[in-house]
Amino acid sequence: MTERIRVLVADDQVLLRGTLRVLLESVPGMEVVGEAGTGREVLTLLPLQDPDVILMDVQMPDMDGIEATRQVCASRESSARVLVLTTFDMDEYVYGALRAGASGFILKDTPPVDLLAAIRVVARGDALISPAVTRRLIAEFARRPGPATPSARGGALPGVTEREREVLLHVARGLSNTEIARQLQVSMATVKTHIGSLLAKLGARDRAQLVIAAYEAGLVEVSSRKLG
Repeated sequence: MTERIRVLVADDQVLLRGTLRVLLESVPGMEVVGEAGTGREVLTLLPLQDPDVILMDVQMPDMDGIEATRQVCASRESSARVLVLTTFDMDEYVYGALRAGASGFILKDTPPVDLLAAIRVVARGDALISPAVTRRLIAEFARRPGPATPSARGGALPGVTEREREVLLHVARGLSNTEIARQLQVSMATVKTHIGSLLAKLGARDRAQLVIAAYEAGLVEVSSRKLG
């Protein structure tokens, strides 16, 4: 990207915010436009600083990161995307954060080069949802009583063609575009066209929300959710 990526860092630990600021501002093309210690501070800074990406901690006082993410993604005044800062012992928050509109997850002990790559991915409008995160989602849905049944799935995905359903199913299972193209024996351009169509038809911001839509529609059978 040629333009600078504007980042808002949200975490209740002052030391971590400062460390992230030093790291990000040492990289050409990135700029920290603000720091927030609570979810409410994120919402206050959002219209003032207009960030491209928000690095969002989950556990913050006053308003947690999930509620702040929900309000950020619902805002019509900002196109900011949320990259959630998480730890291995916070698996229970994955579903809630994605459902709220987060575009991805990054562990707090991630190597700096991977953190910077994740910010660039999310800033481009893509989702950072790894197979490991997908497995957590599958496990979460397996524990919940599914609202959808096979007979109800057609109505849950209005206007979606059979081929788009196939693509959506593979997205929900954590496959990349390259892997989907190989599975369906089609070109990458065709896969991208189908995903673009799915985003429009399902009103999804990115790939992460397509995963949520697939599970909530009951597209993935319970037997397919047991992925170790």
